[in-house]
Amino acid sequence: MTALDIDAYPGGDVHAVLCDMDGTLVDTERSWFATEVSVMADFGYDLGAEHAVRLLGSPMEPAVAYLLDVSGIDVAPGELERRINARMVDILRLGVDLRPGAKRLLGELGAAGVPLALVTASYRAIVDAVLPSLGAHHFHLTVSGDEVVNSKPHPEPYLTAAAGLGVDPARCVVLEDSPTGVASGEAAGCIVVAVPSMNHITPGPRRTIVPSLEGVDLPMLDLLARRHAGGAEAPAGVTG
Repeated sequence: MTALDIDAYPGGDVHAVLCDMDGTLVDTERSWFATEVSVMADFGYDLGAEHAVRLLGSPMEPAVAYLLDVSGIDVAPGELERRINARMVDILRLGVDLRPGAKRLLGELGAAGVPLALVTASYRAIVDAVLPSLGAHHFHLTVSGDEVVNSKPHPEPYLTAAAGLGVDPARCVVLEDSPTGVASGEAAGCIVVAVPSMNHITPGPRRTIVPSLEGVDLPMLDLLARRHAGGAEAPAGVTG
Protein backbone atom coordinates (compact mmCIF):
# COMPACT_ATOMS: atom_id res chain seq x y z
CA MET A 1 0.00 0.00 0.00
CA THR A 2 1.37 3.40 -0.93
CA ALA A 3 0.00 6.73 0.22
CA LEU A 4 0.47 10.48 -0.04
CA ASP A 5 -0.42 13.10 2.54
CA ILE A 6 -4.01 14.34 2.23
CA ASP A 7 -4.51 18.10 2.10
CA ALA A 8 -7.34 19.49 4.17
CA TYR A 9 -10.57 18.55 2.40
CA PRO A 10 -13.28 21.17 2.89
CA GLY A 11 -15.80 18.39 3.21
CA GLY A 12 -19.03 17.34 1.60
CA ASP A 13 -21.45 14.46 1.79
CA VAL A 14 -18.78 12.25 0.20
CA HIS A 15 -15.65 11.94 2.35
CA ALA A 16 -13.62 9.88 -0.16
CA VAL A 17 -13.93 8.06 -3.49
CA LEU A 18 -12.44 4.57 -3.76
CA CYS A 19 -11.88 3.47 -7.35
CA ASP A 20 -11.44 0.02 -8.81
CA MET A 21 -8.93 -0.04 -11.67
CA ASP A 22 -9.41 -2.75 -14.31
CA GLY A 23 -12.59 -2.24 -16.31
CA THR A 24 -13.63 0.77 -14.22
CA LEU A 25 -10.95 3.39 -14.85
CA VAL A 26 -8.88 1.62 -17.50
CA ASP A 27 -9.94 -0.62 -20.37
CA THR A 28 -7.91 -3.71 -19.46
CA GLU A 29 -10.43 -6.51 -18.98
CA ARG A 30 -10.11 -7.80 -22.55
CA SER A 31 -6.33 -7.61 -22.25
CA TRP A 32 -6.44 -9.73 -19.09
CA PHE A 33 -8.46 -12.47 -20.79
CA ALA A 34 -6.35 -12.34 -23.95
CA THR A 35 -3.24 -12.71 -21.79
CA GLU A 36 -4.73 -15.70 -19.97
CA VAL A 37 -5.61 -17.27 -23.33
CA SER A 38 -2.05 -16.68 -24.56
CA VAL A 39 -0.36 -18.09 -21.47
CA MET A 40 -2.61 -21.15 -21.38
CA ALA A 41 -1.79 -21.76 -25.06
CA ASP A 42 1.88 -21.95 -24.03
CA PHE A 43 0.91 -25.03 -22.05
CA GLY A 44 -1.11 -26.49 -24.92
CA TYR A 45 -4.57 -25.59 -23.59
CA ASP A 46 -7.15 -23.72 -25.69
CA LEU A 47 -9.01 -21.43 -23.28
CA GLY A 48 -12.38 -20.79 -24.90
CA ALA A 49 -14.42 -17.60 -24.77
CA GLU A 50 -16.98 -19.30 -22.54
CA HIS A 51 -14.53 -18.97 -19.63
CA ALA A 52 -14.37 -15.16 -19.85
CA VAL A 53 -17.41 -14.57 -17.63
CA ARG A 54 -15.84 -16.61 -14.83
CA LEU A 55 -12.44 -14.91 -15.09
CA LEU A 56 -13.28 -11.24 -15.70
CA GLY A 57 -12.98 -9.25 -12.49
CA SER A 58 -11.59 -12.21 -10.57
CA PRO A 59 -8.59 -11.71 -8.24
CA MET A 60 -5.43 -13.50 -9.33
CA GLU A 61 -5.43 -16.45 -6.90
CA PRO A 62 -8.97 -17.69 -7.66
CA ALA A 63 -8.42 -17.01 -11.38
CA VAL A 64 -5.29 -19.19 -11.38
CA ALA A 65 -7.07 -21.89 -9.38
CA TYR A 66 -9.89 -21.88 -11.93
CA LEU A 67 -7.50 -22.07 -14.88
CA LEU A 68 -5.68 -25.03 -13.35
CA ASP A 69 -8.96 -26.77 -12.55
CA VAL A 70 -10.51 -26.46 -16.01
CA SER A 71 -7.30 -27.22 -17.92
CA GLY A 72 -5.64 -29.89 -15.82
CA ILE A 73 -2.20 -28.59 -16.87
CA ASP A 74 0.78 -29.57 -14.73
CA VAL A 75 2.21 -26.29 -13.49
CA ALA A 76 2.57 -24.77 -10.03
CA PRO A 77 0.02 -22.04 -9.25
CA GLY A 78 2.79 -19.57 -8.47
CA GLU A 79 4.46 -20.14 -11.84
CA LEU A 80 1.21 -19.68 -13.77
CA GLU A 81 0.48 -16.52 -11.78
CA ARG A 82 4.00 -15.20 -12.48
CA ARG A 83 3.67 -15.78 -16.23
CA ILE A 84 0.28 -14.08 -16.49
CA ASN A 85 1.41 -11.04 -14.51
CA ALA A 86 4.69 -10.70 -16.39
CA ARG A 87 2.95 -10.80 -19.78
CA MET A 88 0.36 -8.25 -18.65
CA VAL A 89 3.06 -5.89 -17.38
CA ASP A 90 4.73 -6.01 -20.80
CA ILE A 91 1.42 -5.11 -22.47
CA LEU A 92 0.46 -2.37 -20.01
CA ARG A 93 3.81 -0.60 -20.20
CA LEU A 94 2.94 0.25 -23.80
CA GLY A 95 0.02 2.31 -22.51
CA VAL A 96 -3.63 1.65 -21.74
CA ASP A 97 -6.86 3.41 -22.69
CA LEU A 98 -8.98 5.02 -19.99
CA ARG A 99 -12.67 4.22 -19.73
CA PRO A 100 -15.07 6.93 -20.98
CA GLY A 101 -15.41 9.70 -18.42
CA ALA A 102 -12.57 8.50 -16.19
CA LYS A 103 -10.06 11.26 -16.96
CA ARG A 104 -12.64 14.02 -16.52
CA LEU A 105 -13.99 12.56 -13.25
CA LEU A 106 -10.56 12.09 -11.69
CA GLY A 107 -9.66 15.66 -12.60
CA GLU A 108 -12.91 17.01 -11.16
CA LEU A 109 -12.54 15.13 -7.88
CA GLY A 110 -8.91 16.16 -7.60
CA ALA A 111 -9.72 19.82 -8.20
CA ALA A 112 -12.37 19.65 -5.46
CA GLY A 113 -9.87 18.12 -3.03
CA VAL A 114 -11.79 14.86 -2.59
CA PRO A 115 -9.49 12.14 -1.22
CA LEU A 116 -9.06 9.41 -3.84
CA ALA A 117 -7.85 5.83 -3.47
CA LEU A 118 -7.16 3.19 -6.12
CA VAL A 119 -8.31 -0.22 -4.83
CA THR A 120 -7.62 -3.15 -7.13
CA ALA A 121 -7.32 -6.92 -7.10
CA SER A 122 -4.38 -6.58 -9.50
CA TYR A 123 -0.91 -6.98 -8.05
CA ARG A 124 1.50 -4.11 -7.36
CA ALA A 125 3.53 -4.76 -10.53
CA ILE A 126 0.35 -4.31 -12.59
CA VAL A 127 -0.65 -1.16 -10.70
CA ASP A 128 2.78 0.37 -11.25
CA ALA A 129 2.57 -0.41 -14.97
CA VAL A 130 -0.87 1.25 -15.29
CA LEU A 131 -0.32 4.36 -13.15
CA PRO A 132 1.64 6.31 -15.79
CA SER A 133 -1.36 6.08 -18.13
CA LEU A 134 -3.88 6.71 -15.37
CA GLY A 135 -2.01 9.46 -13.52
CA ALA A 136 -0.47 8.55 -10.17
CA HIS A 137 -0.92 12.14 -8.96
CA HIS A 138 -4.69 11.63 -8.73
CA PHE A 139 -4.47 9.16 -5.85
CA HIS A 140 -3.72 9.75 -2.19
CA LEU A 141 -3.52 5.99 -1.67
CA THR A 142 -3.26 2.81 -3.74
CA VAL A 143 -4.11 -0.69 -2.48
CA SER A 144 -3.18 -3.70 -4.63
CA GLY A 145 -4.34 -7.30 -4.42
CA ASP A 146 -1.05 -8.63 -3.07
CA GLU A 147 -1.06 -6.09 -0.22
CA VAL A 148 -4.12 -7.50 1.54
CA VAL A 149 -4.76 -10.89 3.10
CA ASN A 150 -8.25 -11.21 1.61
CA SER A 151 -8.96 -9.85 -1.86
CA LYS A 152 -12.34 -8.93 -3.35
CA PRO A 153 -15.18 -9.90 -2.75
CA HIS A 154 -13.96 -9.70 0.87
CA PRO A 155 -14.39 -6.19 2.35
CA GLU A 156 -10.74 -5.96 3.42
CA PRO A 157 -9.46 -4.00 0.36
CA TYR A 158 -12.00 -1.22 0.77
CA LEU A 159 -11.78 -1.19 4.56
CA THR A 160 -7.98 -0.91 4.20
CA ALA A 161 -8.36 2.06 1.86
CA ALA A 162 -10.87 3.84 4.11
CA ALA A 163 -8.63 3.31 7.15
CA GLY A 164 -5.59 4.54 5.21
CA LEU A 165 -7.43 7.73 4.29
CA GLY A 166 -8.80 8.11 7.80
CA VAL A 167 -12.45 8.20 6.71
CA ASP A 168 -15.65 6.36 7.61
CA PRO A 169 -16.40 3.64 5.01
CA ALA A 170 -20.07 4.60 5.17
CA ARG A 171 -19.14 8.04 3.78
CA CYS A 172 -17.04 6.61 0.93
CA VAL A 173 -18.25 6.03 -2.62
CA VAL A 174 -16.85 2.95 -4.37
CA LEU A 175 -16.66 2.89 -8.18
CA GLU A 176 -16.73 -0.68 -9.51
CA ASP A 177 -17.42 -2.58 -12.74
CA SER A 178 -17.76 -6.22 -11.61
CA PRO A 179 -20.05 -8.19 -9.29
CA THR A 180 -16.98 -9.24 -7.27
CA GLY A 181 -15.95 -5.65 -6.67
CA VAL A 182 -19.50 -4.48 -5.95
CA ALA A 183 -19.80 -7.22 -3.31
CA SER A 184 -16.52 -6.07 -1.74
CA GLY A 185 -17.60 -2.44 -1.55
CA GLU A 186 -21.01 -3.28 -0.14
CA ALA A 187 -19.53 -5.65 2.44
CA ALA A 188 -17.27 -2.79 3.58
CA GLY A 189 -20.35 -0.64 4.15
CA CYS A 190 -19.56 1.82 1.36
CA ILE A 191 -21.87 3.52 -1.12
CA VAL A 192 -21.40 1.69 -4.43
CA VAL A 193 -21.70 3.04 -7.96
CA ALA A 194 -21.52 0.19 -10.45
CA VAL A 195 -20.36 0.86 -14.01
CA PRO A 196 -20.62 -2.55 -15.72
CA SER A 197 -17.99 -3.19 -18.37
CA MET A 198 -18.18 -6.83 -19.47
CA ASN A 199 -20.23 -8.44 -16.68
CA HIS A 200 -23.91 -7.90 -15.88
CA ILE A 201 -24.63 -6.38 -12.47
CA THR A 202 -28.08 -6.82 -10.98
CA PRO A 203 -29.81 -3.89 -9.25
CA GLY A 204 -29.81 -3.80 -5.47
CA PRO A 205 -30.86 -1.51 -2.65
CA ARG A 206 -27.30 -0.44 -1.79
CA ARG A 207 -25.95 0.17 -5.25
CA THR A 208 -26.49 2.60 -8.10
CA ILE A 209 -25.90 1.36 -11.63
CA VAL A 210 -24.84 3.77 -14.38
CA PRO A 211 -23.95 3.01 -18.01
CA SER A 212 -20.73 5.05 -17.98
CA LEU A 213 -18.55 7.29 -15.83
CA GLU A 214 -19.46 10.06 -18.26
CA GLY A 215 -22.64 10.57 -16.24
CA VAL A 216 -20.88 10.62 -12.86
CA ASP A 217 -19.76 13.84 -11.17
CA LEU A 218 -19.23 15.16 -7.65
CA PRO A 219 -22.76 16.60 -7.23
CA MET A 220 -24.18 13.18 -8.12
CA LEU A 221 -21.88 11.44 -5.62
CA ASP A 222 -22.82 13.93 -2.89
CA LEU A 223 -26.48 13.30 -3.65
CA LEU A 224 -25.98 9.54 -3.37
CA ALA A 225 -24.24 10.04 -0.03
CA ARG A 226 -27.22 12.03 1.26
CA ARG A 227 -29.57 9.36 -0.06
CA HIS A 228 -27.49 6.66 1.64
CA ALA A 229 -27.90 8.55 4.91
CA GLY A 230 -31.67 8.68 4.41
CA GLY A 231 -31.90 11.99 2.58
CA ALA A 232 -32.50 12.83 -1.07
CA GLU A 233 -33.98 10.87 -3.93
CA ALA A 234 -31.80 8.92 -6.36
CA PRO A 235 -30.48 10.92 -9.32
CA ALA A 236 -32.49 10.65 -12.51
CA GLY A 237 -31.32 8.15 -15.09
CA VAL A 238 -29.75 5.63 -12.73
CA THR A 239 -30.98 2.48 -11.08
CA GLY A 240 -30.51 1.51 -7.47
